[in-house]
Amino acid sequence: MNDCIFCRIIKGEIPSKKVYEDDLIVAIEDIAPKAPLHLLLIPKQHFSNCLDMQKQHEATVGHVFRIAGKLATERGLSEGGFRLVQNNGEAAGQSVFHLHIHLLAGRELQWPPG
Repeated sequence: MNDCIFCRIIKGEIPSKKVYEDDLIVAIEDIAPKAPLHLLLIPKQHFSNCLDMQKQHEATVGHVFRIAGKLATERGLSEGGFRLVQNNGEAAGQSVFHLHIHLLAGRELQWPPG
């Protein structure tokens, strides 16, 4: 997707603060953080949201969650807690239509969100 900001970040066309990258995903710092720690974990394959994913993509989803746990643990969050969020559609707060997971931590997170 030529106009997708996350696809352009993945290609290196737009600078970002990458904190992790492998063959399947990239993790970056959010440019408008909603918590002291706000990372975005983005699959390199373009999906608009989870509704685009098929059975053959299940390994990617598992990988994203495993890496989210790894990044949280590396930052000392395994005891205090963190939140993972994935929005689907404008009414849910999705503003970039490329599947991504928000990793939020560093303050008390309220429930229910938004």
